[in-house]
Amino acid sequence: MPSDRLGGTDDPGPIRSEPGSLLEHVVVAVFGIDDEDRICYWGPGAQSLFGHGAESILTRPAAALFPEPAPGGGRGEAVGEAPGAAAHLTERARTLGYWRVRLPALHRDGSVFDCGFRVFPMTGATGASVVIGLASRGDELDRVKTNLSFLDSLFETCPIGLVMLDEELRYVHLNQALADMDGVPLAEHLGRRMADIMITSDGGEYQRMLRSVADEGRTVIGTLVGLRTPGHPDRDQVRSVSFFPLTGAGDTRRGVGGLLLDVTEREQAILEATAARRRLALLDRAAAGIGTTLDLNTTARELVGAVVPEFCDASVVELVEWMDETEAFDPELPVATRRIASGTTLPEPAVQLVSGLREVTYPPGSHTHQMLSTGRPLCFTVDQEFTTRTIVHRERAQLLLDSGLACILMAPLIARGTVQGIAMFGRSAARPAFGDEDLALAGELASRAALCLDNARLYGKVRDIALTLQRALLPSAPAAGPYVDISHRYLPGSRGTEVGGDWYDAINLPDDRVALVVGDVMGHGVPAAAAMGRLRITAKTLARHTAEPVALLEELDACAEEAGIEWATFLYLLYDPHTGRARIASAGHPPPLVRHRDGTVHPVGDVLGVPLGVGGVPYRSIEIDIPEGATVALYTDGLVEARGQDIDAGIEALCEQLRAPLGSLEEGADRILANLLPDTATDDTVLVLARVGAAPGRPPAGGTGSPRRASS
Repeated sequence: MPSDRLGGTDDPGPIRSEPGSLLEHVVVAVFGIDDEDRICYWGPGAQSLFGHGAESILTRPAAALFPEPAPGGGRGEAVGEAPGAAAHLTERARTLGYWRVRLPALHRDGSVFDCGFRVFPMTGATGASVVIGLASRGDELDRVKTNLSFLDSLFETCPIGLVMLDEELRYVHLNQALADMDGVPLAEHLGRRMADIMITSDGGEYQRMLRSVADEGRTVIGTLVGLRTPGHPDRDQVRSVSFFPLTGAGDTRRGVGGLLLDVTEREQAILEATAARRRLALLDRAAAGIGTTLDLNTTARELVGAVVPEFCDASVVELVEWMDETEAFDPELPVATRRIASGTTLPEPAVQLVSGLREVTYPPGSHTHQMLSTGRPLCFTVDQEFTTRTIVHRERAQLLLDSGLACILMAPLIARGTVQGIAMFGRSAARPAFGDEDLALAGELASRAALCLDNARLYGKVRDIALTLQRALLPSAPAAGPYVDISHRYLPGSRGTEVGGDWYDAINLPDDRVALVVGDVMGHGVPAAAAMGRLRITAKTLARHTAEPVALLEELDACAEEAGIEWATFLYLLYDPHTGRARIASAGHPPPLVRHRDGTVHPVGDVLGVPLGVGGVPYRSIEIDIPEGATVALYTDGLVEARGQDIDAGIEALCEQLRAPLGSLEEGADRILANLLPDTATDDTVLVLARVGAAPGRPPAGGTGSPRRASS
């Protein structure tokens, strides 16, 4: 007979399954019985179970594994005690192909124990048949079966959610209780990440907790988690969760096991606190994000952006078109509005509903009138009655019915006792209807937005007044005489910036002389525009009676001090076409630039002086030659100054623009502004281009535009 095929003669000790397996603590014996009912194969597990080494049991009759029958027959009815138990085992295996039975077995030390056998025949390449037997202690098998039965029953009947996740926190196994809790079929869980089913709003804290269990072996017990699931998108839940690491066995994967219990009713206070925190967080973000500019449309868009999609699925903001600010709301008259912002996450026709109409009229008796009469938010279900009472046009009413919106919340935009407009928020049937807390939140949002809208409206009026005043005070078409051609541009800052105090002028003086003036008063708004107008008129008057630029600046400085103007820059250039010379005095203004006909450009930076209103510092002037055909550029700092950029870099950029062929002065001015100014300029800008000519009999130019002399 063959020697030991499966194990050596040394005692290997108890043979166990792979660590972590359910059979880890069950000894499994493997042995073979030949046609003569002798043992021909003997595995290590068989040695551990029966106590025989391979060298002592191979070739012996298989009956050596079973106890002798009791004297006198005794319990002769038991198969294990009947003569020929081993033969009966092999006969059943060969007859049935597979047989399972519990028999008393005999250990080498003489003890008898209950044993479970599984036997089946095997045929080798030579045609010889062998019965293979698998045997384990009966008590160990009972324990494993009990554990498995318990686990099966637990997963089938336990009302607590049970789950197994892999290392990537994907569902591997779960019970029906958890699937019902999620409102998602059990099969649709498998392979998906837990974050796809349990949706939290805790900034990722729940996922970090799960990750710490999987990666660090941490155990979590009884942690409360607020969440929603795709199966119940309109229902907040609170669950008590416990998680523990699963240790892999052999090539099985590690993961996380968990128990989840729905404690929503018990923890309703947590849900309410969570909802309150969510509302407060939304209100806080809205307070910070609404009113960042003083522009009506931008403010309205900020309100819509703050609420869609977190608070609602669609929103619009409409301004009421009152004839004047003193006009009171009359519930007997239609209300006309202008829609200035809208947004939705719903598909068509909701997009067309919120954005397709700009002017809206609400008939008397509508919900809009009811809301404006009370001054409080109102909520309504979208149905035929709602659309009939609220919307005049049938097509718009049908569009609303088809949009998917199930309820509408209206809030009046009231600031300083004046109705500014209407804010509307809509939810689809997939969300819960608006509640009392939502009405209060909408009222707070509308109040904040109304104040910002009113500020923007008032600012727009003040800005329009200042701009009108400034443009009225600026020369509409300055005439520079027969020997100087002028192109001038004034551009106010963007809508987010108040009007500044920039100005320019061209003054005709006796003997064909021309004074070019540019200045900038510190500050914005009506005061700056008024101060600018005062300085411009004073400078024009002084120019007609004061020959010296220095004397003019001194007089102008005194006037600024008397008028309370603390800071203003000013540049005065007096050009004489009979000599080709220009006298220049500056009060802290950027230097003029001279462009010669050959394209050469240089700044006249030898004269600066302190701004008007400072006082106590003498001014000086310089004299330069300006050749015939040259172009002088005067400007304010809005053209050359930008945040994060040195003003010298801005002046050099302007020089580069002047070096290019100018063509006509009008074309050159437009090109320079287009290339140098951003789309949203933050400051007013003045640009004056003056091309000089020569009077008859003028002597040849004696210089190139550099200073000739200075006086003070």
